[in-house]
Order: sequence, then structure tokens, then C-alpha cells
Amino acid sequence: MMRLEGDTLKLDGAITLETVPALIEAIDGQFKAGARRVDFADVTEVDSSALALALEWRRHAAAQAVQLSVLNPPQAMQNLANLYGVADLIQAAA
Repeated sequence: MMRLEGDTLKLDGAITLETVPALIEAIDGQFKAGARRVDFADVTEVDSSALALALEWRRHAAAQAVQLSVLNPPQAMQNLANLYGVADLIQAAA
């Protein structure tokens, strides 16, 4: 479901209410291992919990003085972020 390649944490499969709890628990170890970017390119399904996950990870990163970039957020996730007014927090990195 996730693997670290360099400084990029690559996610795949569904990021939904069922899968998010395990992903939240695993992030601190990923930051310690060098994760600075999260890539959603291979994610096949999202719901609103994927957006909550990205925001929670950004909060965790900030608490550890890590600047976390979100790459390739799925269109559904971008739409939700626009709807909730938090799109600037998950904008794709340049």
C-alpha cells in the first residue's frame, strides 16, 4: 500500500476509510526514514478520508519540522479539497 523510494512515499491501491487508520499509524516512521513527498499517482480509489489523511500527514510533518509535498493528488481528492476550501494545502508540488 505504501513504499518509500528515496524521499518519496509512494501510495497505491485504495485510500479509503478502511485503509486510512493503518496509514496514519505508519507515517512517523516514514518521516524518520526520510519521506518528504507523498505520491498519490498509483492510488486507484479515494474518498474524503484520503483528503483527511493528507492533511493529517501535513500536520504531523509540520510538528516534526518537515515540509511535506503532495504529488499527483487524484482528481476526486482535488475536487473535495476545493469543496472544503483546503486545496492550497494539497496542491501538487512543482
